[in-house]
Order: sequence, then C-alpha cells, then structure tokens
Amino acid sequence: MSRCATVSRSLDEPVSGTAATATTWLLLEQPGPWGAKALTSSHLDPALGRALEAAAEGTGVRIALIRRPGRHADPGTPAVRQVYVAHTVPGDGWLHHATTRDPLQLLGLDFAALGAGDHRSFGAALGGRPHEDGPLALVCTNGKRDRCCALLGRPLAAELAASGVRGAWEVTHLGGHRFSPTVLVLPYGYAYGRAEAHAVKEALHAAQEGRVVVEGCRGRSAWERPGQAAELAVRSATGECAADALSVVRTQGAAPRWEVTVAHADGRHWRVTVAQGTSLPPRPESCGASVLGSPARMDVVAVRELTAARLAG
Repeated sequence: MSRCATVSRSLDEPVSGTAATATTWLLLEQPGPWGAKALTSSHLDPALGRALEAAAEGTGVRIALIRRPGRHADPGTPAVRQVYVAHTVPGDGWLHHATTRDPLQLLGLDFAALGAGDHRSFGAALGGRPHEDGPLALVCTNGKRDRCCALLGRPLAAELAASGVRGAWEVTHLGGHRFSPTVLVLPYGYAYGRAEAHAVKEALHAAQEGRVVVEGCRGRSAWERPGQAAELAVRSATGECAADALSVVRTQGAAPRWEVTVAHADGRHWRVTVAQGTSLPPRPESCGASVLGSPARMDVVAVRELTAARLAG
C-alpha cells in the first residue's frame, strides 16, 4: 500500500473544497482569447457552445476549453484540435485523447454515459483512445472571468511549458480564483491552489505513480465540497496518498453541517463531520476586487474511524 507523510495545515490553507465539481471532464482545444463564459464567448461557434452546455447539463460532465501556454492573439481556426476526456471516480478513472477537425463531432457524444464512466461514445464519435503520454496539468488563466487567473495563472503555465512539462495547458474557469493560481491534475481530478511550478511538477509525478500530493490540495472534483474536505482530512489523518484508495460513499445532512462517510479500499471507514463556516478576517475575493468578502469554507470538525458495529448501525 502506498503511504505518504501526514501533512499538517491551518484552516486558512486552500483545503476546504474546490468549486470544480465534476465526475468527468471534457476538454476542447480553442486557441485565441476567451470571454467570461468561454464556451459561448470565444472563437468557438457560440451556437455549438450553447449546444454543448445543454447536452452536458445534469450529466456530471464539465466542459472546458484549453489552449497552449503563450500569447493568445487570434491564430485563426486551428486545422486540428486536441480533445481530452477524463473520468475521475476512484477505481474507475481514465483519461482518453482524440483529435478533431470539426468540433461539431462532440455533439455525437453520449454525455450521460461519459458522466457515468463509459467512454465508448468518445471512441465512436472521435476515434478516441487511452492517453498514454502522462497526466495533464490544467492551469486556470481566464482573466475575463477573474483577473487573478491571468495575472497569476499565465506565468505559471508559461513556466511549466518552458521547463518541458508536456501535459501543461491553460484552461477556462476552475473556480476558487481567490486561491490563484489554481491547477487541476488529470486523470484523478485533484485541484490545487496557490500553486507553484515545483509543486505542480511534484503533483504530476505523483499522479504518474497513482498517488496524490496532499499539500496545497483543494479536493477531488468527483465529490461535492463537503466530501472533498472529508476525503482530504482522512488522508491527512492516515497518511494515505494512493489516489484511488479513498472514496466518499455517503454524505448526510445539509448546510451548514454534514456527516460524510469515507471508505478505504481495504474496508476501513471513517465518519467525518464537516461544517460550513466563513473565512475571516474579510478579504478581497479577487485581484481586482475593492470590496472585502467572507467566502464560505468547509471546516472539518472531527474525523472518527468506524468499527464494524458502528458502521452497521
């Protein structure tokens, strides 16, 4: 069993859950500038963007645009676009890749099946195959959505690309811009905040080996925010770093308090109490914000390993 050192952290660190929630990520290359809602305000056909949004709604699939790090002047319509799809649920994760000359082909995908982990329509519609060139590091750089992402994300993406990280891409909005630069690592779907190049490289190396780096991690996108916080709390308590070792199997309650059950692949279970709080003192929620805010956060109140009797009850 792969183990890693327990990481201690304060509650102000970016471990309280990421807004980037999805079981499956669909990524389409779209060079050039992006607007605040990139699927319908970029140089992608906005009618196609609206159709993709409608097709993905309620399926667990989140669609994002990606582009190579660098200058973003309009290069014209690319002859060939890269397309990736990743399913992030533990024990059933995968990352597939395809290319397309016509992004309308994406409308041939079965989004409900993709969200459930079935990649067959990706192969049928786009000729997709398993991606065998290492994990991806997606750096949020959409400055039209939030200035932080451009000011902090673009230099990070450029540094990763210049240092030879082949899986580095710029990506549209991931959420949690107050933790910029933010990064999503696929295929496992773990998000990181206030990321630096050396930490992203470490996370990519760990993902290549089936591990997750807990330091700076904001949670796995397959889970809702209480589950993200609970899973990371169990990792910190136990030192477990195998990416697929832990699953969120039950979440009970509602805001502002949840009881989350986290299961290990070896049969152990934990009950984690998560409470919604507010980040204090008030602070700007964006690089360009002049108004102070107190954004919601997920605070882990207790982590209890369950005995067989307590689990049955």
